[in-house]
Amino acid sequence: MYAPERQQAILRTAEDQGRVDVLSLAAEFDVTAETVRRDLKALDRAGLVRRVHGGAIPAGRIDFEPDLAARESAATEEKERIAQAALAHLPREGSVMLDAGSTTARLASDMPADISLTVLTHALPTAARLADHPGIELHIVGGRVRHRTRAAVDAWALRTYGEIKADVLFLATNGFSVDGGLTTPDLAEAAVKRTMMAAARHVVLLADSTKAGEEYFARFGDLSQVDVLITDTGLSPAETRAVEGQGTRVQRV
Repeated sequence: MYAPERQQAILRTAEDQGRVDVLSLAAEFDVTAETVRRDLKALDRAGLVRRVHGGAIPAGRIDFEPDLAARESAATEEKERIAQAALAHLPREGSVMLDAGSTTARLASDMPADISLTVLTHALPTAARLADHPGIELHIVGGRVRHRTRAAVDAWALRTYGEIKADVLFLATNGFSVDGGLTTPDLAEAAVKRTMMAAARHVVLLADSTKAGEEYFARFGDLSQVDVLITDTGLSPAETRAVEGQGTRVQRV
């Protein structure tokens, strides 16, 4: 199938179903995720779809931001592998910050029982998964809670993260690219992420490959500020080299 034919098929699916996702399209058309992302970029430039987290929606739905349930159900196998790989980056002791995100929440669920850490998070679902962990001293960072992501934002969260220095930050993002940097749809959440990055000695980005090349409204950092990117094998060799060119170590799992 030629690219224009594939793009027309993608557009029909988006209009019929209200959304398409990169991994499903790649499997359906037997092409790479990178090829699908190029198709979606072309359709976006033509004004026919709007690219969103992990895929695209018809162009008319300009207010779309996936809620937590939608994120939890997307790329589940990839996110679990990423979370498992992230365990190796936990310090033996000390302090960890967990950003709000479906993959960081999986990391919280996978925390081994024999660790002893101080953990800070502004994400309510993540905090709930750690509340009964015997080896974790949990600090919940407060603020206004966004209903869509269940994450605390605004002045209280910014002030708390601005007063600490943690050993490791496990960071989440809606999109990442060499040119666009790290982006998310909401300015308030971007501000919290930016403050967390400044408060960390070591930054580990947990992001599945569907987020590669995605760009959203609020930019909160650059790939050069990330020490390690843990992603899945859907990230192409060319994309991997581009990220590593920013000084970021890439771990594909």
